[in-house]
Amino acid sequence: MRSLKSLALIFLIHAVFATIFIQKTECRIALPNKANLIDQTCKKTPNYALYVSSLQSDPRSKGADVRGLARIMVDVMNSKATQTLNHINKLLQRSLGHKVKVALSDCARKYIAILKADVPEAAEGLDKGDFKFAEDGANDAAIEANSCERGFSGKSILTQMNIQVHDVAEVLAAIVRLLL
Repeated sequence: MRSLKSLALIFLIHAVFATIFIQKTECRIALPNKANLIDQTCKKTPNYALYVSSLQSDPRSKGADVRGLARIMVDVMNSKATQTLNHINKLLQRSLGHKVKVALSDCARKYIAILKADVPEAAEGLDKGDFKFAEDGANDAAIEANSCERGFSGKSILTQMNIQVHDVAEVLAAIVRLLL
């Protein structure tokens, strides 16, 4: 009888430890650490290097989920578009040819649209959980940056900045699609 109680106790202890071990293992699989989440998310975007560098420079990324990572990229898109618009405004004050000034003025309108419509649309969509709305804002920003670039005859004086805004917007759209 005593050996039966001992055997039952050993079995019970074994079952408790097995349950605890299995639960911890399942949590590790279901909830990867944040660095792993960032890496997994980055690999699903069209520009891994841009995404990683954008996140590494922002301390909020360390504790963020996918939605938080997307929100960081909205802020990056806002920053890049603001820098581009400021640069356009400085260029417009220089003595440039008429065609260049017309193209720059058109680009200024496009970047104002990015900052006043597309960035807020992406941010609001993320904040409210309307991820399709957020994706549309990111896609619209990428289109506006491309449209600015095409407004010049030949290579524009904004090529690098347009590429940066376009690429950040594409990365943001890819992250948001993970939330759909």
